[in-house]
Amino acid sequence: MAFVVTQICKDCVDTACVDVCPVDCFYQPKEITEKTPNMLYISPEECIDCAVCEPECPWEAIYPEEDVPEVFTSDIVLNEDCDTNRDAFVLAEVTEHEPPSAEEVAARKALFGL
Repeated sequence: MAFVVTQICKDCVDTACVDVCPVDCFYQPKEITEKTPNMLYISPEECIDCAVCEPECPWEAIYPEEDVPEVFTSDIVLNEDCDTNRDAFVLAEVTEHEPPSAEEVAARKALFGL
């Protein structure tokens, strides 16, 4: 099992989760495309299932693989892409972000029916 970043993160890209990851398994695409949206990705090969990142994500975009909501099942494969297509990704770096409000998180999740 690994953790999965879902598309709730798309275009939000808050790196609080990256900051706490003990194994640096978060990646970002080198180039933003339809196939590699602007979001964070967790390498399932490198993730040690420590669960430290999940509560740190201010957008509530990270789930254990077995708990990924049905609307985001394609994100499991999307995250795997950072392992199968490593040349298209770089290790994510921590950047400062203003955390979203509870209302912003709720509105973002509502876009996906959550």
